[in-house]
Amino acid sequence: MKSRLLAGTAAVALALVGALLIIVYANGADARAMANMEVREVLVVEKAIPAGTPVNDMASSLVIQDVPAAGIAATALTSLDSKAGTVAAVDLVPGEQLLAERLIAPEDATAKGTVEVPAGLQEVTFELEPKRVVGGRIEAGDHVGIGFSFAAGADKAKPLESSTQLTLRKVLVTAVQRAPQTSAEKPADGSNPQDTTLPQGSFMVTVAVSDVDATKIIYSSNNGDLWLTKEPLDAKDNGGFIARKDTVYK
Repeated sequence: MKSRLLAGTAAVALALVGALLIIVYANGADARAMANMEVREVLVVEKAIPAGTPVNDMASSLVIQDVPAAGIAATALTSLDSKAGTVAAVDLVPGEQLLAERLIAPEDATAKGTVEVPAGLQEVTFELEPKRVVGGRIEAGDHVGIGFSFAAGADKAKPLESSTQLTLRKVLVTAVQRAPQTSAEKPADGSNPQDTTLPQGSFMVTVAVSDVDATKIIYSSNNGDLWLTKEPLDAKDNGGFIARKDTVYK
């Protein structure tokens, strides 16, 4: 009995020693792999930087990070010395490497973000969450369809039922502004964590419409829901279908 107990104790001790040896070896392998990996310093966005921000105002929103050479973009910057007088061409999000092409001359940024309002129209702005703005894939110069949804009272045929209609078609977008993004954990390779995540925050969308349509948008924004489709000028218009519970499957 005593010999069996001693044998069992020895077996447990050997198992523990074996496990410790495996852990030590694995940690040593990771250390050796990191020691053999070349790293370089690059500028990485730490805080959200809106499009149009002058490079002189970016310092507090950037950090220098050691990034494995294999994960560094070819145009990643290590300093701002050569970019004096430039501005952010697009919104820069936390975690992304600062690329040379993201910084452009102020006049180029103005030209890119400006859309001329057609004669006779006026601009109106409304705020929507990403899923209502085609996942945020709308830019100035695009055309959209604007759907109005009401819980009750919009459709004369069924005044007490909820209804939805894509009411305004091929509307010109003149500006899109995105709310600042929350900081995200930065991957070791310096990649942009937003690339594989859902868009966050809200979008301020400005469109050019007639005075009547501007009134419809304002009313619907205050009393119902708006939803946008990305609608190119050659998109087919099949008429003003009104969706209700008794028509949506037809």
